[in-house]
Amino acid sequence: MRFRIALATLLLGIFGTGAHAQVEQPVSWRFPATGQQAEMTADIDMPWHMYDIGPYDGGPNATTFTFTLPNGVSLDGGIQQSPAPTRVHDEIFGMEIGYFARSARFVQRFKFSPQLIAAGKPVTIKGNVEWQVCDDESCLPPTDEDFTLTLTPPTPAAGEALDTLPAALDQPAAADPEGKMVRDEAIFVTPEAAADTAAVSGETSFAGLERNESKSFWTIIIEAILWGFAALLTPCVFPMVPMTVSFFLKGSDNKAKGRFMATFYGISIVALYTLPIAAIILITYFVGGDSVTADIFNWLATHWLPNILFFLIFMIFAASFFGAFEITMPSKLVNRSDSKADKGGLVGVFFMALTLVLVSFSCTGPIVGTVLVKSTQGAIWEPIFTMLAFSAAFALPFTIFAFFPSLLKNLPKSGGWLNSVKVVLGFIELALGLKFLSVADQTYHWRLLDREVYIALWVVIFFLLGLYLLGKLKFAHDSDTKYVSVKRLFLAIITFAFVVYLIPGMFGAPLKALSGYLPPLSTMDFNLSASSTGGVSVSGGGAVSSLDRSKIEGGAPKYSDFLHLPHGLEGFFSYEQGMKYARAVGKPVFLDFTGHGCVNCRKMEANVWSDPTVQKLLRDNYVIIALYVDDKKQLPESDWVTTPDGKVRKTLGKINAAFQIERFGINALPYYVLLNNDGKPLVTPRSYDLNENGFINFLESGLQAYRRNAQ
Repeated sequence: MRFRIALATLLLGIFGTGAHAQVEQPVSWRFPATGQQAEMTADIDMPWHMYDIGPYDGGPNATTFTFTLPNGVSLDGGIQQSPAPTRVHDEIFGMEIGYFARSARFVQRFKFSPQLIAAGKPVTIKGNVEWQVCDDESCLPPTDEDFTLTLTPPTPAAGEALDTLPAALDQPAAADPEGKMVRDEAIFVTPEAAADTAAVSGETSFAGLERNESKSFWTIIIEAILWGFAALLTPCVFPMVPMTVSFFLKGSDNKAKGRFMATFYGISIVALYTLPIAAIILITYFVGGDSVTADIFNWLATHWLPNILFFLIFMIFAASFFGAFEITMPSKLVNRSDSKADKGGLVGVFFMALTLVLVSFSCTGPIVGTVLVKSTQGAIWEPIFTMLAFSAAFALPFTIFAFFPSLLKNLPKSGGWLNSVKVVLGFIELALGLKFLSVADQTYHWRLLDREVYIALWVVIFFLLGLYLLGKLKFAHDSDTKYVSVKRLFLAIITFAFVVYLIPGMFGAPLKALSGYLPPLSTMDFNLSASSTGGVSVSGGGAVSSLDRSKIEGGAPKYSDFLHLPHGLEGFFSYEQGMKYARAVGKPVFLDFTGHGCVNCRKMEANVWSDPTVQKLLRDNYVIIALYVDDKKQLPESDWVTTPDGKVRKTLGKINAAFQIERFGINALPYYVLLNNDGKPLVTPRSYDLNENGFINFLESGLQAYRRNAQ
């Protein structure tokens, strides 16, 4: 078996070298050093993938870091890697492996002796990184690179602040008998756990696999593209098409020049939508750093102020679409741009694009707001690429008609149907706006918009939309409808079918297709399905307890008065309390990093946690600890935490978020970790993945590793 694996590795190296003899190294490294930690960041060209830190016994070449440590310096824990690597079962090596696409970030913290801390002088550490990359066809030979780090020992005051972190954040430092060269082990995977995860099934092959994070990212991009095309069918945008055609007909004699101008016109539209957003985000990112930008987006996603503001903006936009008033740019700005468009040349084309953007603002403004606000719930770069996708889709029809003005004759004439599109978008804005009020309601525990109230509002909104499509409901700017067209009839049927689908949700039906947009089932005041699902029946009661109350410190899980697990499961919301209980009952821990505003968390709970096998494994074999990283509950001063950067975390969510970053080097949600009673990971953690079989195997492999280690 080992000979076969070794031969496969050799063949990959030989053929990979031959196939890519002229290929430049697709990985570039950056080594910034800040304070007591080093960051090793790899930028990976597509379509290449780089293996994670493994380790892989008899498998591929894992990314390996080696440090030469001077006297008085030691490693503080293991390498932390983010984002979570994609896990796949590789057919060639016959084992599960992890890899990164596009980028990977590795963080190593260091400890300094009291003498170095007292001296306060920078310390130089030399290191080496070895890695290997593959694409869907072959691999390049392993490559290594030397690097030098300059670290600053903490001041005594900062060293004291480090001690205020929970003990669970600390990891035992890897030691070398000589005290010189240290080959770091993965913080997440032990050799035993690697053997366990090799048995995990339900994954696809290495070739063509996209990261879980990429799936979510591409979902947002596709939605932005659809919104971009939808914006064309609004009454303040559609009439701009003939104006565009007439402008470009002036220079139709020179086809080459006309096509160049048309291309520049489309690029200008994209730039006018994308560059202002990109400038704001990038200035924040490069001036304040990724942590500052992440804090800003976290604040936007979870704080009550921006969520209430977004909710009100959506309501105002909906009222505008219904015809209550019109949102327009100042007339002076529009007229000035329009006058400069008559100058001709590239300047004229640019101002023509600017005029289009300004004139269409009353219809595209609400849509742009919808796209941007949705994308800010994700990574730092998502709003930029989301707006790029929206603007490209929005500009495409105008660019095509600028290329081929004769196509105008095939377009339908403007009319009342454009206002109908606008009203339909208004109903959609009304429904989507409730999500932001719901996030604020959950994170601050106001209990104003529980699940059944939320669903009831959606039922009414889409029922009224169905009536509007049938012509039974009219607004001020609507034209008379003598009969219902076939298109409107089909749309009305779809809308009423959606209403029928929603109604059982008011009585406890899971509504899995909408799980990411609805409040969790635990907010139901009355749940008729509780008896069949083992869930909560009335106001949080009902299900038979799976916890031994006599072994719980304090007699009950902390924060269980306002936090609940789905499907009637019971667990803890405090890491320390949950770990003490796990040691008392002799069970492994299922650590769930989640959030009230996390759409993918709700999807996992509705589609994966609802599986009877998953529920049985969690209820009977694990102690569940759910840590909400966005909860706004302020804790007593005795529970506050001071992080290494000197910030005092006072709320439950910020404390849990600091714990996740310090312990696992990642802030992704959802994030699931299986721990033994010492707080050490049993198998590779798992993130968002709706594969039920893969999640079951994840739980079973962790249970096997726990039992084997306990022997």
